[in-house]
Amino acid sequence: MENIEQSCTFCSIVAKDIPSEVVYQDEQVVAIKDANPQAPVHVLLIPREHNLESLNDASKLDLSLMGHLLYTAAKVANQLDIAESGYRVVINTGDASGQSVAHLHVHVLGGRHLAWPPG
Repeated sequence: MENIEQSCTFCSIVAKDIPSEVVYQDEQVVAIKDANPQAPVHVLLIPREHNLESLNDASKLDLSLMGHLLYTAAKVANQLDIAESGYRVVINTGDASGQSVAHLHVHVLGGRHLAWPPG
């Protein structure tokens, strides 16, 4: 796994080797502003550990992390004042969904009307 972590953009961001605008962090996750935002508020929640490349890799052993990611999404939405107006939480899984980094992460988008269906 070490080679994956060395070449993973998100691992480099978590390690502070690549600069980013951190909006929240704790022992399990780092939340940063997306470099290519798709909404006025677009934050990525990145687990510190590179244990999962996508949601497809999650198992019962990952329930605590998955719950923490959703809890953190709501916490960040409140912190960034989009909770009352509404926001979207997205986990892209696989190439066809638009997942571009093989390190599980969660998008939190808000600050404008988000159309449905999304894409």
